[in-house]
Amino acid sequence: MIKASFYESGHRTASGEAFDPNGFTAASRTLPFGARLHLKNPKTGQSVTVRVNDRGPFVRGRSLDLARGAAAALGMIGRGVATLEVARLD
Repeated sequence: MIKASFYESGHRTASGEAFDPNGFTAASRTLPFGARLHLKNPKTGQSVTVRVNDRGPFVRGRSLDLARGAAAALGMIGRGVATLEVARLD
């Protein structure tokens, strides 16, 4: 289980891609760019697959920052932060 938040502003990601706030992407401090993760919100039962393309989060105690699109699909927009189940797909 990890703690995740979301972000929706920015122009470029640390990988050099244009940031898409509606995308299914994530920022991680340690995972390599391109890593694919399956995330599940146990409170809502919703799940998504995201791709790491940025660095962050820079808030203590959080492991991932998700693009708003992925956060909305997980049902975590209202709270802003969620505890998620995570599995690396590659």
